[in-house]
Amino acid sequence: MLKREEVEEVVSRYKSPVIGVLGSHSALEIAHGAGQEGVRTVVVCQKGREEVYTRHYRNLFDEAIVLDRFADMAEPEVQDRLRELNTVFVPSRSFSVYLGYDAIENDLLIPLMGSRRMLRMEERTASPNQYDLLRAAGLKVPRIFGSMDEVDRLAIVKVMEKDGIERAFFLGSTPEELKEKAEGMVEAGLIDEGDLAEATIEEYVLGAKFNANYFWSPLSGELDLLGFDRRIQTNYDGYMDLPAKEQLDLDLTVRNIEIGHYGATMRESQIAKIFRAGEQFVEAAEDMAPPGMIGLFALQGAVDKNLDFYVFDLSPRIPGCPCVEPTSPYMKYKYGHEVGPGRRVAMEVKRAFKEGRLHEIVT
Repeated sequence: MLKREEVEEVVSRYKSPVIGVLGSHSALEIAHGAGQEGVRTVVVCQKGREEVYTRHYRNLFDEAIVLDRFADMAEPEVQDRLRELNTVFVPSRSFSVYLGYDAIENDLLIPLMGSRRMLRMEERTASPNQYDLLRAAGLKVPRIFGSMDEVDRLAIVKVMEKDGIERAFFLGSTPEELKEKAEGMVEAGLIDEGDLAEATIEEYVLGAKFNANYFWSPLSGELDLLGFDRRIQTNYDGYMDLPAKEQLDLDLTVRNIEIGHYGATMRESQIAKIFRAGEQFVEAAEDMAPPGMIGLFALQGAVDKNLDFYVFDLSPRIPGCPCVEPTSPYMKYKYGHEVGPGRRVAMEVKRAFKEGRLHEIVT
């Protein structure tokens, strides 16, 4: 693992920080927000996937670096260029997947605005992992089953798809039902049978789903609630649009592949508990994985019939929800104007640089 002191030495030489992003997942929202604050940006793209960033929204980026593969970002000459630009890189899910945790933790001497150590904890197979962290925070989490044979209620199985990027999900209320669905997905070539041994099987929480998006500032010691979003998933959403009879008649494997987001608000009387959940998480992260959470993160969960907020997924990096800025009022209540994820990042970077505290917001 790279030492934080090495990263701090890099930023100590920075003249004017530039915000860097991977050309995938959340680059547009981060770059747009940086531009609102007058902070320069650099995007790292992969050939064949660069058009959105180098053509359609070229106006958002001051510099684009196009590589044969995203993983080439860890090459010495690319790192040299990013350091020359004074880059503070903002990690996303794509960043974790395409570069890989080993490279991020051991080879990538680029300051990250976020917790380098916590990125791997997003994986449920890691030790410690997000469940350990959520439990340490005292948050309500669904019951975890050790195997399909233990299932005695509606459960959801989460397993990596063959491409190693997206997670597959399927539901069932009995061991037999889950095993039948698992066999069908293996036969359809969606998952590998061997990956089922690493699958997470958890109680399905019946409730209204909310992704709570936050920003933790080490500079002010304050937690911002950026807002809520919900996921649009294919082919789940198309399936749910059908009448019940047609759903029952279809012999279909429902797939929860995230394709988009839409904004949501929560009843005002419940907002305090969402803040408490975020604060508990920040405190637990600082204890379990120092220096803890920095910047953007999300707690994804559901509010049940008793109005309890259950958290079933953690995003210790850019959540990836560009709808939050225009649809959620919570940042406007605090700052007097709309502040999305990208702008909040840029605000923190600007303040840290001005106060000589850039080393406090990077790992």
